[in-house]
Amino acid sequence: MRTQFRDRTEAGQLLAQRLAHYAKRPDVLVLGLPRGGVPVAYEVSQRLEAPLDVFVVRKLGVPGHEELAMGAIASGGVRVLNSAVVEALRIPKNLIDAVAAREQQELERRERAYRGDRNAPDVRGRTVIVVDDGIATGSTMYAAISALRQRGVTEIVVATPTISQTTYHEMQREADDLVAVIVPEQFDGVGQWYEDFSQTTDEEVRALLRKANEMQSHSLA
Repeated sequence: MRTQFRDRTEAGQLLAQRLAHYAKRPDVLVLGLPRGGVPVAYEVSQRLEAPLDVFVVRKLGVPGHEELAMGAIASGGVRVLNSAVVEALRIPKNLIDAVAAREQQELERRERAYRGDRNAPDVRGRTVIVVDDGIATGSTMYAAISALRQRGVTEIVVATPTISQTTYHEMQREADDLVAVIVPEQFDGVGQWYEDFSQTTDEEVRALLRKANEMQSHSLA
C-alpha cells in the first residue's frame, strides 16, 4: 500500500488512474482548487482528456490560529461555516464577517490572476470533478460543493490523492462520487503524504491553465 507521493504530479497521475471511467466524456469538466489542487487537476484533465479550469475557494481561519478552519467562502457569494468550531470557540459574527471580507478580496484577486479575461466555465448540466491536493477537515471542499450545486451541476465528483478517514465518510454524503488514493486513519496534515509539498505559485497555476487550454483548443481544431 502506498504511503507517500513524490509530488503533486505523481499524485495527480495516480488519482487519474482511479478516475479512468470518466475519460473522454463530453460532459466532464475538471476544476482544481488553487493553488495546490491545480497541478493535481492538470494531470487528471490530461488523462481524462477533459477541459481544466479553477474554482477559487478561501478558507476562513480562526484569528490567531489561522490553520484551523472555521469555514470557507467560494465564488458566487457562498459561505460555509464549521458550526462545531464556531460554537466551541464562541466566535462572534462580526469577527467571522471581518475574516470573510478579507478573504473575499483575495478570492477576487485570484480569479482575476488565474483566469484574466476568460469567463468562468458554464457548469450547468455537467459532471464536475473537483480536485484538491489533499483534504483534512473538508471545509474548503464543502464550500466548493455548495457553490457548484447552486450553479446547477448535474454530478459532483470529489477527487483527491489523500483525505482523512473521518472526512472521507462524512463527505460521501455530500458528493455524488468521492475518489481518493490514500485514506489513512491517522491524518495530521496533507503535507505528511508528500515527499515534496512545496508551495504552488500563482505563475505555476497560470502556466498549467494556459497549457491545458492550448491542448484543449488543438484537440478541438
